[in-house]
Amino acid sequence: MTGRVRALPAVLGFLLALAVLSGTAFWAQQRVLDPARTRSADATAEPLVAAVPEVAAPEEASGRAATGSRGGVRAGSGVPAVDPTWAATTADRSGIPAPAVAAYGRATLVAPDGCSVGWTTLAGIGWVESQHGTIGGRALGEDGHSSSPVLGPALDGRGKVAAIPATPSSSRWHGDPDWDHAVGPLQFIPSTWRRWSADGDGDGTEDPNDLDDAALAAVRYLCADGHDLTTGEGWSAAIFSYNHAQEYVAAVHAAATAYAERTG
Repeated sequence: MTGRVRALPAVLGFLLALAVLSGTAFWAQQRVLDPARTRSADATAEPLVAAVPEVAAPEEASGRAATGSRGGVRAGSGVPAVDPTWAATTADRSGIPAPAVAAYGRATLVAPDGCSVGWTTLAGIGWVESQHGTIGGRALGEDGHSSSPVLGPALDGRGKVAAIPATPSSSRWHGDPDWDHAVGPLQFIPSTWRRWSADGDGDGTEDPNDLDDAALAAVRYLCADGHDLTTGEGWSAAIFSYNHAQEYVAAVHAAATAYAERTG
């Protein structure tokens, strides 16, 4: 959940472990892959688990731009579409809903210059935050919205969450007049959304409940601090900025790596 404060001093050890992945090998794993060259994978692979992984870099690949779109790869004016063959194949191999694959791929295509964020990084975040908007038996629609809104618990200062009072502006996203909640499939806190909001599908709206918009906002957030995502240290620091918890970095890394392995 973006913006949640959870101090964990052990994070430095994890960052140092991932730092050994820096250099040419890690960069090669983040290159844009041609969908025609991906190897087959078992679409019925075991469900992902948020376990601490052995140190291994998640492969990164972004969907190719396409002149047309179909089923889950739609894009509005001024927004690149995603190669429909890549999107369909990747959805089958990864087990990720096709609209989510398209959202992640499209967001990486318009990442800021110099920010090498790959689709599997976004997919790792999407799995950990809400299982790509399908948590609790929800379904992700072709429009990027879950069948019912995904809301986090009240940020009332109890337990490990910060205390963030709601405002009239933020309440419109979650309906709580007293406390803010993280909103949508990538669980943006309203104050964070105000800063990084984006229109990822060119429909003229910026909505944290729309995975197309949330994915692009996440790219903007991850790229903002200038971390070098081609290195282990830079990648883990970027994810840590999204949620200040070592176990969160580890869980995203595990999921991103699993998706990379499934899709080649």
